[in-house]
Amino acid sequence: MTAYFDFSTASVSALALADVQRALLEDVGNADLTAGLVDPSRRARALVVAREPAVICGAPWAELALLQLDPSAQITWQIPEGHRSEADQVVLEVAGQARALLTAERTALNFLQLLSGVATKTSSYVQAVREVPGARAGIVDTRKTIPGLRLAQKYAVRVGGGVNHRLGLHDAVLIKENHIAAAGGITAVLRRAAEVAPQARFVQIEVENLDQLREALQAGANMILLDNMGLSQLHEAVHITAGRALLEVSGGVNLSSVCAIAATGVDRISIGELTKNVKAIDFSMRFIDSPL
Repeated sequence: MTAYFDFSTASVSALALADVQRALLEDVGNADLTAGLVDPSRRARALVVAREPAVICGAPWAELALLQLDPSAQITWQIPEGHRSEADQVVLEVAGQARALLTAERTALNFLQLLSGVATKTSSYVQAVREVPGARAGIVDTRKTIPGLRLAQKYAVRVGGGVNHRLGLHDAVLIKENHIAAAGGITAVLRRAAEVAPQARFVQIEVENLDQLREALQAGANMILLDNMGLSQLHEAVHITAGRALLEVSGGVNLSSVCAIAATGVDRISIGELTKNVKAIDFSMRFIDSPL
C-alpha cells in the first residue's frame, strides 16, 4: 500500500521531541518536588520491563524523555522498535542521574504504553488477515485519535504493520453521506471535488448501498468506502467494481469479523479502534542496584 506520510528517522525524531517537550512541561512544570528528595550526585541503573506480551513501539519518545532530563544517559534497548516482547521481559536498560530517571519515568512509560498498545492491536488485525487465503486487504487507521497525538498514533499503526489513511481534513478528500446530501448527490459532489481540491492526495467517497456504488463508479470514483455493508453486499460490491476502484470497508469491524471481511476481496479495512479504544501495555521501571 502507498505510504502517505513521511515517517523517516529524522521526521519521527522531530515529532517525538515536540511531543516529549510538551508532555514534560505538563508533568514537571517548574520542578519535580519528589525527585528533589534524592541526592543530585547520585547515579542509578534501571530496567524497563513489559508486563505483558506486546509489539514494542515508542522508543524515540521514551529515549528523548530520558535524554531531555539527562543528555548523558546511557540507553540500551533489549527489544528493538517493532519487535515483540514477552511478558516480564526487559525492554530497555538505562543508566544516568537518579533524579533525571525518576522525573522522566512517567513520561517515557506513558509514550511506550500508548504507542505499544496501538502497534500491538494493529498487529493483531494484520496477522489475522494474513491467515486468510487470497486476502489482500490492508488494515487502515482513521482520524479517531487522541487530540495532539495523531501523528504519534499513526506512526504506531505503521510499526504494527498497518496503513495510514489521511492525516487530517487538509490533505485528502473523504466524501461522506452529509457531504453528498449538502452538495447535491454523488455525481455532483465528485465533479466538485475534482474542481475544488486538485491538490488532494486522494478523493474517496462513501457509499451505503450497491446502487450508490454503481453511481460512484459511473461518475469516475477510483477510491470508494463501503460503509456498514453485510458480507453478501461486500462480495457483490467486489464483483460489480471488478478492479475499477479501490474498495475500503468501514464500520463495526472487530477481530471476530475482520477475516470474513477480508475474504470478500476488498482492498482495505479501516478500523477506528486501532487508535480510539487503545488498551495501554503495562510497563514498569525498576532501579536495580546501588549508586553508580
